[in-house]
Formats: sequence, C-alpha cells, structure tokens
Amino acid sequence: SLCAAAEPNLSYQELKDLKKANVLHIDVRERWEIDRFGKIPESINIPLGELMEALQMDPMEFKEQYNQKMPSKSDPVVFSCLAGTRSKQALGFAVSLGFS
Repeated sequence: SLCAAAEPNLSYQELKDLKKANVLHIDVRERWEIDRFGKIPESINIPLGELMEALQMDPMEFKEQYNQKMPSKSDPVVFSCLAGTRSKQALGFAVSLGFS
C-alpha cells in the first residue's frame, strides 16, 4: 500500500505515473524485508524507525547516507511498506515535520 498526503492511497499505476514526474519514493520497510521480498525500482529504503531522524538530517548527511538528494518540505514524496500501516505512520511523521 502506498501513501501520499494529497492522495492517501495510490494504486501501483498511479505511483508509476508519479515517478515519471520526479516523485521521491521512500520504502519504509525493514532492510531484511527488502532483502527477502525485493527492492522497488527507483525507491530509497529508509526503515520507519529511522525516518524521523532522516527527514531532519543535514542535506549533505542525507545524501551521503541514502545516496539521494534530501527532499525539501514541498517536494512530492510517496511512502510505501508491505500492508500500508507503516506508510501511513511515515506520512504522519513527514507532515508533523512540516512536509506538505
């Protein structure tokens, strides 16, 4: 299940369309889940337990750790997990930090 503030639930096709428009896709599953079930192409993995800290990092540190430009508070971001519970939590964390 996928979450974004403007559209709390996205289909896979909607995500594919959004990815063409430079949306940052953050997969909040644990690393062992990525190893077991596979990485979603063009997503970055930030486990839910690291997300609050990651979204408050210095942009250089974020790039170094996740090999990706840190999103600004107005950049479009989509979160995903296995069933939708963690992605909804991730969305709540991001909104609480001022992401729109």
